[in-house]
Amino acid sequence: MILDQLIAYVQLDDADRARLVALHRELQPFFPKIAERFYEAVWANPGAASVLQNPAQVERLRVTLIDWMSTGLLGPYDAKFNEKRSRIGRVHVRIGLAQQYMFTSISVVRAAYLDRIAALYSAEETILVVRAVDKLFDIELALMLRHYQLDSEEKLVNRERQMQADRIAAMQTMTAGLAHEVRNPLNAAKLQLELLERRLRKQSDDPKIIDPIGLAHHEIQRLTEMLNEFLAFARPPDLRTQEHDVVAIARHVIELERPLAERTGAELTLQDAPESAVVRIDPGKVHQVVQNLVRNGIEAAGAGGHVTVSIVVETSALHIRVADDGTGIPDEIRTRVYEPFFSTKEGGTGMGMSIVHNFVAMHGGKIDIASGPRGTLIDVTIPRSRS
Repeated sequence: MILDQLIAYVQLDDADRARLVALHRELQPFFPKIAERFYEAVWANPGAASVLQNPAQVERLRVTLIDWMSTGLLGPYDAKFNEKRSRIGRVHVRIGLAQQYMFTSISVVRAAYLDRIAALYSAEETILVVRAVDKLFDIELALMLRHYQLDSEEKLVNRERQMQADRIAAMQTMTAGLAHEVRNPLNAAKLQLELLERRLRKQSDDPKIIDPIGLAHHEIQRLTEMLNEFLAFARPPDLRTQEHDVVAIARHVIELERPLAERTGAELTLQDAPESAVVRIDPGKVHQVVQNLVRNGIEAAGAGGHVTVSIVVETSALHIRVADDGTGIPDEIRTRVYEPFFSTKEGGTGMGMSIVHNFVAMHGGKIDIASGPRGTLIDVTIPRSRS
């Protein structure tokens, strides 16, 4: 727990705690006056006062402040204390209180404490009590300010995801137009090739004449499959959701991909999965997501490697996790894995992970990738309910 780390870091020991408890007895009668002084300072600052709405709210906050001062001195410094301080931090972030006011607010309370300490204690004991108070306030600040950092990190991640979504949307528009332009001449070429083949077979069965047509058929089929991938990315069909067992999908994918794993020399297993996990999803799209991730994992693991699929059910979400013990994804590639047409595989279209990203986003989910020299873990989160 972060609180334990902070206590150890500032070295808040038993002697400090005893001094804080003793200080509480002395300061408790003055808490209302300190709270009044605190809100006088808030009202005097337009930036800090901007988050206050009405006198009723201020009165509620005054009561909360008195409780904060009391529990801060008394403790105990346990999980409940940690959660209460964290909740205060989250509220400050939610209402938009600038973080600099955390420091100035603590400064007002600290000054009030110091005035009383100087009047109550000898010079020698004052130093010890003030040191204990400083340690406490450092912990208080660290716990509450931590949520500003978490909020900034979350906003950064969301901004990067939005930029990525915008790039993908632009690529989808371009790809849809390209696929439309290619499909018609490709179909025409396929039809003419079939007519030509029928005419030639009426005249000759010479392999030198017939075999090149088979090769052309193969290449047209390959282009058709590639075009279908482009269209699946550019114009994915609408979600057709139903209650479906995700564990059953994972088992089916594993059975389908086991021959590939055996040819590669990798071990493919399902682990840490419940008997079933029924969620409202589009089964076909989730099947394709899992299949693409498993294939990538098998290729990454290679001979002697391992690929594991796990399903974890939480209250609000379901996780599909595919892990391999390959060499990992280099940093310069990790930032481009969802980029359409980007591939490190020979002959790859670069559409697989783009389609995965698209299908997961359609479910309101997200993808997290953790990768290093010992392998890669891809965690797909799908909400169990969608607003």
